[in-house]
Parts: sequence; C-alpha cells; structure tokens
Amino acid sequence: MQMHRYTLGEMADSTDSAIDLLREQGMRMTPQRIAIVTEIMTTPGYVIPMHFIKRIQAQVPGVSPSTVYRTLERLEQVGVLVHVHLESGIGYHRLDDVQHVHLTCAGCGAEKELPSSALERLEGLVEHDHGFWPDFTHHAISGLCAHCRRAQRPSPAAAHAHRS
Repeated sequence: MQMHRYTLGEMADSTDSAIDLLREQGMRMTPQRIAIVTEIMTTPGYVIPMHFIKRIQAQVPGVSPSTVYRTLERLEQVGVLVHVHLESGIGYHRLDDVQHVHLTCAGCGAEKELPSSALERLEGLVEHDHGFWPDFTHHAISGLCAHCRRAQRPSPAAAHAHRS
C-alpha cells in the first residue's frame, strides 16, 4: 500500500484528524488505538515509548506494546510525528513541534528546551564557521546540566588538597 506523507499544511493538528489519517491509510481504529492516538496528540513534548506504554496501559488495560509502537510508526509515516534520538532512547513529537531542540543531561536525565532564537544562532554559527547547515531536530543535544556539573566539580578545598 502506498503511504502518503503529509506536508505541514496537510498535517493532522488534532486527535480527530490524526485518527482520520490513519483510517485513510487502512488502519483499523479500535478503541485501544483511538485511546493511544488521543494520548499522543494531547501529550506535550516528547512521547517516550516505554513511559508512554505504561501510561496508556494504566488507562486502557490490555493494550499491547506492539500496538503502541505500530501506531507511533504509522503516525510518523503519515507525517504527524517525527522521531528524535534522546539520551533515554527514541522519542516522538508532533511535526508542528519540530522547530526546537532539547538539551538532555547525561547525568540526571533532565531535559530542557532550547529556545528557537538560540537554536537559530547556533545554526548560524555552524554555517558561518564551517559552511555546514546542521539538523538539530533529529538528535537532542547531550551534556551536563548545571546541577550535575557542580556535583562533579571538586570543591576549592578538595582541588587544593589534590594538588598538594
């Protein structure tokens, strides 16, 4: 079956239109799958499959992980979702939410959204200095948050004792 990839203008911006897109692709919309799509479309930020599966199973007992994964993959195929590689694994977010990037702490797992203005400056710097246009939308930027950096930095007294 041919998959139509929707453009931003055609993209589903609501639960009902996402369900309609999946029906148009021949996907049977069971009550479980409708609950999955509803939860995906109303979840702000990233949908992390392992966390999402637990949340949806608490609401709709009996939903299998494979049903969740197939629904996420199909929503990505039709252009409603895109995936991104996070410190904690693959995450999905709505296509209309693409113009941002997350900073993910490798120490504690905290996530912070990098404002689009900062992202534009970073893209411009990379392009200006290297002639390269980066795509920051596919991977989160990994590093250490301020709290984890402070926790890893030795105190001045410890640093002095170490040098002696």
